[in-house]
Amino acid sequence: MSTRARTEGSGRARTRAGTGASAYDNDGMGADGTTARDAVVRGAAADGTAADGRAVRGAAADDTAARGTGADGVVERRWAVFHRWGPYVLLAAGTVLSLSAADAIGMTEGERRLSGALVVVAVVLQLAWGRAERRRPGPTAESACYYAARWAVGFALAWTNPLFAFYAAIGYFGVAHQLPGRLVKPGLVATAVTAAGSQSGGLPPDDGLGWALFGAILLVNSLLVALFAHFGELDEERTRAQAATIAELERTNAALQQALDENAALHTQLLVQAREAGVADERRRLAAEIHDTLAQGLTGIIAQLQVVAGTTDPDLVRVHAGRATDLARESLGEARRSVHDLAPVALVGDGLPRALEKTVAEWGERTGIRADFTATGAVEPLHGEVAATLLRIVQEALSNASRHAAATRVGVTLSYIGDEVTLDVRDDGRGFDPRVRPARTGSGGFGLDGMRARAERIAGSLTVESEPGHGTAVSARVPLVRHD
Repeated sequence: MSTRARTEGSGRARTRAGTGASAYDNDGMGADGTTARDAVVRGAAADGTAADGRAVRGAAADDTAARGTGADGVVERRWAVFHRWGPYVLLAAGTVLSLSAADAIGMTEGERRLSGALVVVAVVLQLAWGRAERRRPGPTAESACYYAARWAVGFALAWTNPLFAFYAAIGYFGVAHQLPGRLVKPGLVATAVTAAGSQSGGLPPDDGLGWALFGAILLVNSLLVALFAHFGELDEERTRAQAATIAELERTNAALQQALDENAALHTQLLVQAREAGVADERRRLAAEIHDTLAQGLTGIIAQLQVVAGTTDPDLVRVHAGRATDLARESLGEARRSVHDLAPVALVGDGLPRALEKTVAEWGERTGIRADFTATGAVEPLHGEVAATLLRIVQEALSNASRHAAATRVGVTLSYIGDEVTLDVRDDGRGFDPRVRPARTGSGGFGLDGMRARAERIAGSLTVESEPGHGTAVSARVPLVRHD
């Protein structure tokens, strides 16, 4: 074979070998594939960042990840097409170029016939592998045998004509899918031997210089193969890490969605509980209002009618009947105001001290018991709920005194002390033992428990001091909340 022919073949084969190395770079690193996977990771990262906040952003990130996965699928399908038809195309290109340059390279008749037979073997081998690959994809014993046989055919073809290195370069592609991990680098080095032989002018070299050139080119190709294999391993490791990250983000997103569903159920449950609590609170409020207004009013009406029933004096009948009528009207008004959660009638137009003074005076006139009211400290307008609470406590205390204490004198004191308001109701009645809880009767009401609940509702407190035969003192202490 002439030196000129070997030089031309070396130049052409060298160009193709460089192309093969670059192609391996694409197979190992995958420019398009990497971009698609980066899109998946960016989508998944956006999903994880927005998950703390909201499910809508998580859905958007999932959509981004889905688009990235679709891009990976497109790249994989394109590689599948190349692995199926690429060997045929490269074999055809190498055959055409080799036949065109056969005379220039100096192929003998025997080499021509051998190369023709090897081309047929390569086609049959590729057809057989196309059927086997569909049955058992991935690195298997069959795929390793196919790779070795294809390399041997490519090496033999390049031996007959360096331009068949176009076909031999197919060994750079898909090696990870055909050889087990421990054989990947040996397979690439074997392909580099074929490429180096073609690039150095053909195999075997003619002299020592040829062998030196072959060795140098093989060393360079081997270094390139090692470098690209390392890049491929790094890319594969990064792909596995990205896949693990995506899987973890998907699990986190699923956990977040579960937490959101649980929070929604808990929110619904809290709404139901809040509604039930509101209903129960409103019932307690209405019950207390009925007890403090209607019950006490009816008690007063009954007392007045009992006096009417026990006397024949027309003037006395007229006085007590008028009082019963007034109590009925007042109780009806209080009932209406309680339904609408309005301030008591006594507080309309008057402050708390004046309202208490009138209430105590009317109660004393109605019951015939001496009742005195005193206000101390700098009087300030109170918040409506605070004033209403203290008024209701006084009304209940006075009602208890008239019904149970048999008192002859009652004193009510309202004191403004700093940031607190205290209310004291004292009587000289029969008293009782506060440690003994009286039995609740059908005619009984909320009594002391109701007064205490009212005071605590506005962050106050209520204490009772009593002793049998020595009267009773009820003291309420509440914060001084000024009127808005």
